[in-house]
Amino acid sequence: MSIDKPTSIRKGEELDSLKLKAYLKARWSNFKGNLSVEQFPFGFSNLTYFIRADGKEYVLRRPPFGANIKGGHDMEREFNVLSRLQHGYPKAPKPILFCEDEKVLGAPFYLMEKVTGIILRNKAPKGFNLNEELMRKISAYSIETLVELHALELEKSGLLEMGKPNGYVNRQVEGWVNRYYKAETDKLEAMDEVADWLQKNIPSQQQTAFIHNDFKYDNLVLCPKDPAKVIAVLDWEMATIGDPYMDLGTSLAYWCEAKDDDALKPFNLTWMPGNFTREEVIEYYQQKSATDVPDLLFYYVFGAFKIGVIVQQIYARYKKGFTNDPRFAHLIHVVKACGKNGVKALEKGRI
Repeated sequence: MSIDKPTSIRKGEELDSLKLKAYLKARWSNFKGNLSVEQFPFGFSNLTYFIRADGKEYVLRRPPFGANIKGGHDMEREFNVLSRLQHGYPKAPKPILFCEDEKVLGAPFYLMEKVTGIILRNKAPKGFNLNEELMRKISAYSIETLVELHALELEKSGLLEMGKPNGYVNRQVEGWVNRYYKAETDKLEAMDEVADWLQKNIPSQQQTAFIHNDFKYDNLVLCPKDPAKVIAVLDWEMATIGDPYMDLGTSLAYWCEAKDDDALKPFNLTWMPGNFTREEVIEYYQQKSATDVPDLLFYYVFGAFKIGVIVQQIYARYKKGFTNDPRFAHLIHVVKACGKNGVKALEKGRI
């Protein structure tokens, strides 16, 4: 069975170990001075490093090089979300410390505990049988985890302070449309069509809950002894207070099926036999949350557009030379696939 393993650090994404060691020694009472740094090779947004400190394992997260830190990749906010989740949500990794001083590593960063488990990336872990029965269980437990998140208490936990629920959907549509055109590198008619439709079809009724905003298989840590069980949820950079159906819509858009464009399949294993279909995801979510989700077409199309924008931003950074990661060279095809999925849903009138 395979667990996520770090590798050597990619060129251009190195950390200054001496500065990091000095900072930790000055600010972290538990640190005695022994430090090693490697990099996790997965993910397309914030950079994630594997830290061994005095024989214990941690994870360090910082924004990607060349990113607009003020407009996104807010490390302090992600650290604060994790801190508040410690009071009542056991599946959030424990945060250790936050550093806002950009002189240390060139950008703000934070350190958190490392949760050891199985993460389903773009292929089955080595020596691990993802049979149909197991995939079905993983599908079910992942949706149950999403429902749990949406049911979290907001006021006593302080989570309500992490967002502005009033007008959330309107702001999201406007914000993601603006981000897309700021990062645009190629003229894609499908993305233009979806952007225009979203702005004209915002639902009048909106709900309020704590939402993850990037909920998918590769942000879940599964138990090594019982792989159907989710023991941790990762990557909280976009978590906020907003409409839970926007969260569900994004997850549905990530939920690739066997019939979908091959460009989308490296990002999720939901297309493998045994997984729920998107329709089954909706049914199971509604069953477990005891709700009927309205305006499903809007939320799914928004999710497809949003994912396209996220990938477009990464691709634009690659085109500008801020990263030489070869995985980014073909991401424009993912943006095209997202746009096409959105248009296809609009043409059918359903997801």
